[in-house]
Amino acid sequence: MWNIDGLFSTLNIDPERLRSVFIYDPQAPMIFSSGIFLWLFAAFMLVYLVLQHRATARLLFVTLFSYYFYYKSSGTYFFLLGLVTVCDFFIARLIVREPVPLLRKAWVGVSLSINLGLLCYFKYTSFLGTFLASLTGGLFEPLDIFLPVGISFFTFQSLSYTIDVYRRQITPLTSLLDYAFYVSFFPQLVAGPIVRARDFIPQIRRPLFVSKEMFGRGIFLIVSGLFKKAVISDYISVNFVERIFDNPTLYSGVENLMGVYGYALQIYCDFSGYSDMAIGIALLLGFHFNINFDSPYKSASITEFWRRWHISLSSWLRDYLYISLGGNRKGKIRQYVNLIITMFLGGLWHGASWNFVLWGMMHGVALAAHKFWMTLTGRKKGTESRGIRRF
Repeated sequence: MWNIDGLFSTLNIDPERLRSVFIYDPQAPMIFSSGIFLWLFAAFMLVYLVLQHRATARLLFVTLFSYYFYYKSSGTYFFLLGLVTVCDFFIARLIVREPVPLLRKAWVGVSLSINLGLLCYFKYTSFLGTFLASLTGGLFEPLDIFLPVGISFFTFQSLSYTIDVYRRQITPLTSLLDYAFYVSFFPQLVAGPIVRARDFIPQIRRPLFVSKEMFGRGIFLIVSGLFKKAVISDYISVNFVERIFDNPTLYSGVENLMGVYGYALQIYCDFSGYSDMAIGIALLLGFHFNINFDSPYKSASITEFWRRWHISLSSWLRDYLYISLGGNRKGKIRQYVNLIITMFLGGLWHGASWNFVLWGMMHGVALAAHKFWMTLTGRKKGTESRGIRRF
């Protein structure tokens, strides 16, 4: 009989240490820049290539790997991903079958309640409890609630599917596997970009094809993204920004200003680097994601900035929140209010604290002010400054 312990002993492998590599470690959640992901992805690609002509088996394999990837990121909370997937899959089918408009809206409300309910509980319970307690003069002990990685992303992604079905912009999927593949697809699962159903679903059942251009671009995006994330962002954070932010009074005004600019570079390289890796990995698997960052610090206005920064989120907020509030269809004052509300909620989406609320409000007011200035000066939408004026 084959003795697995004897084999481990012969190879000088500690079975407990090996086991710890494959189970969830809350102190070291798996991300693209971690060493374990590199080895797992190499093994994943071998199986993926073997299954390239067997679509259903390939989709099932990728879905299972995606759930394991999420388990390595958030532990047993991967069941939330399954809950959202199953609920929205069947809700979308009920929406398209329902002839009564009011009941169609009700089913969308159910989807909103499930997705936003989960998001609010895990992300905002302690924040809202503390806020309400301060208003009423009561006491609230913040709850020790674990925040599952990526819950802000996959809830928004799944919501876009049910809303698009309600708006009759897409038809609902008939296969739960296909929908589970879409929601859990690991390159964009934990940190975006937020992939729209209308863009991604048509690619699911296409024959697997990776051109030389896709392969080369994918490798470039992975390497450059890894460099931005692991080299520039992490290095600046540890060796410069954190030192200044921890003890700002020890440094001069110029050094503090450089710390602020360093933080701006850090968050851009961190977030855009991870997005680049996600887009590059998807390309190697034969899938196309839209660009998520387009040189945002080259923007000449706040409006242009939000067309270039975290494009998948800003376009999601525009299409599913700003337009739903009325957009610019109900007069200028209402447009400005809608912009402020949208960015207020966008700021809160980023984090459950007052600094994010203030940040979102500031951007909303800035967007409204820029729209007012464009109207006052008679400049048309999309007009960009040129030459010395842009500088």
